[in-house]
Amino acid sequence: MISDLSLVIFCATIVCLIVFFIWSRKVTKKRMLLHRLFLAIAWSYIAWVIPLIIMRFVPQENRFWMYILDCAVQPGGALCAPLYFCTAVTFVSGAERLKNWMKALFILPIVSILVVWTNPLHHLYYENFSVIRSEIEFGPYVIVTGIGNYFFLVVPILYMIRFGIKNKNPLYWRQCTMFIISGMVPLIVSIYATFSGKDISIAATPLSFLVALLLNGIAIFQLHMLDIRPIATEHILNAISDSYLVLSDTGLIIKYNRSFEELFGRVYGIQENKKLSECTQHEDKLQKNPFYNLVAAMESSRQGETHVSYEQSIMLERNGELTKMYFVVDVSPLKINGQVSGFVALFKDVTQLRESMKKLQLSQERMMEQERFVFLGQMIGGLAHNLKTPIMSISGCVSAAEALVEECEDSIGDEDVTEEDFREIYGEMRGWFGKIRESSAYMSDIITAIKGQATTIVTDEKSTFTIDEMLKRSVLLMRHELLNSGCNLQIDYDRSKEISLEGDINNLVQVVGNLLSNAIYAQKEKGNGEIVISVFLDEQKLNILVKDRGTGINERVLPKLFKMMVTSKGTHGTGLGLYFSNIVIRGKFNGQMWGENRKDGGSIFGISIPREIVHIRKELVNKEEK
Repeated sequence: MISDLSLVIFCATIVCLIVFFIWSRKVTKKRMLLHRLFLAIAWSYIAWVIPLIIMRFVPQENRFWMYILDCAVQPGGALCAPLYFCTAVTFVSGAERLKNWMKALFILPIVSILVVWTNPLHHLYYENFSVIRSEIEFGPYVIVTGIGNYFFLVVPILYMIRFGIKNKNPLYWRQCTMFIISGMVPLIVSIYATFSGKDISIAATPLSFLVALLLNGIAIFQLHMLDIRPIATEHILNAISDSYLVLSDTGLIIKYNRSFEELFGRVYGIQENKKLSECTQHEDKLQKNPFYNLVAAMESSRQGETHVSYEQSIMLERNGELTKMYFVVDVSPLKINGQVSGFVALFKDVTQLRESMKKLQLSQERMMEQERFVFLGQMIGGLAHNLKTPIMSISGCVSAAEALVEECEDSIGDEDVTEEDFREIYGEMRGWFGKIRESSAYMSDIITAIKGQATTIVTDEKSTFTIDEMLKRSVLLMRHELLNSGCNLQIDYDRSKEISLEGDINNLVQVVGNLLSNAIYAQKEKGNGEIVISVFLDEQKLNILVKDRGTGINERVLPKLFKMMVTSKGTHGTGLGLYFSNIVIRGKFNGQMWGENRKDGGSIFGISIPREIVHIRKELVNKEEK
């Protein structure tokens, strides 16, 4: 029968469970399936032990009431094992609802309860009922219930062992160990009761299940170790970071994943239950390890109670060689009841990203240089003509001046040549010299413009230049193309306002030159078209427009302009021009480009530059205000 000690334990357990139920209703508003299963086990346990407590006060000779109480014991005892099975499956799978096949597990307990309750009709469970263990004679159905109970205990234990081995994670192993122990205790007691042949108290089995109830209750409601949330949290941390580190508010290392251990733990001696500061205090101050910055970031996060992010370079050994790796470290405070109680540090490896960005930048620079060469190539054809004309002019002027010099020399001592004649010869010579200076100045301008465009586009040579100077260079470089195409260029710009910009003039000359080249090509079929460069200011920006009377922009191409490398020139174009022109305007002048079709035919391409980098001559501004 039930001993006095067992009676005290059962009564204390019932009181504790009732207090626990009241507490859990207050602190747990929304219960997960795992919580509900534990509460079901707890209620089943109470239903199991209450009849046992009553048995303690009923005389053993009263076989009728003893049998009634034994029948009352069956529902609680029969349901605890399958509920334990369902708890194991829910923990591993993270299920939020009881699966249909798990519901089928309760068929056997229900049948067993009915068999016990109706035993006097068939004697399948008891052939002879007695409160004395040695006098009990079991029927054939007890084998079914015995196999069922072993199944409900052994399978979850094996299931948890398999889960722990498969995941190979300390967190999982701690969780699985608690669950395995909670199932092993009642399993061992059942095996001993079945095969030892000794009389064992009827209270032995419920006492063994008390261990399972205690371990699972603490784990689920206090430590959350059998809760799926820590597992889900770890999966999330692994998904959003390459490595993570969890620390207490005092810097004590609580948890890290395997990746962190492989990358940093072994190298810097980082271990659980060790303070992070201990891993850094013995380092050479001139060669600080990366966790000095982490300690400082934690302190900043604590003081500001906010998220802190920084980039950290770390030298790590890879394939026997030291390799410099880059990580973005995110430090976030963990608050409990409004107080900072710890920190989580996420390490994201951005080494490959940095290398990819570097390669992308180099590739972009090469493509921009290729576009510059394309632009220069368009001017090379006209360069020879532009330089040949002034050279031939200079050559002619020199020949004419030489002839005049010879004429002067031949006239020396000739009485028929007067002083007035010499003055006339000198005047003609000055005229030829003036034409030589004009041609030389034109050649100098051409060389200056070409030299400026030949510099690399990625250089950031910021200076102040005027719109007038930019237009002059653009027109000068495109002069040959304009003459050959027969296009007439007009400039709509109020030169009374001296507008200047901050930046690299060569970048803007290249963009405007590209727009002029596109406008010439658009009017190639018509010939003798009109191109207008319009420059004006509004309240927010400086606008530079290039208008043509060509075929317009294809409606299919229009949405992709400046976003993709598209072209309507077929094999005659690459699509790089507008794409990289937009990059230059955005990157160098913080502006933007746009394009649209004109209602009366042709297209307009615009450049808009914020007024922050636009300057107007001060005296002109004051005159406008007056």
